[in-house]
Amino acid sequence: MKTAISIPDTLFESADALADRLGMSRSHLYASAVAEYVAKHLEAKVTDRLNSVYADQSSRLELDVLEAQRRIIKGAEW
Repeated sequence: MKTAISIPDTLFESADALADRLGMSRSHLYASAVAEYVAKHLEAKVTDRLNSVYADQSSRLELDVLEAQRRIIKGAEW
């Protein structure tokens, strides 16, 4: 689909130079950038939903699990 957008001249020039440096068309650069931006916000939406689902759940570990983790970490080589 074709579309027209308005962006500042400096951003256009930077994007044009980047597309040239990466050996891709301007259209491909813009499509890739928008796809990445959309994916980032979809991930944030999923994180927000998970946070709301688990908001009333305790994140505290049982004492025996905590002690087991401490023993394992203490014995691990760093």
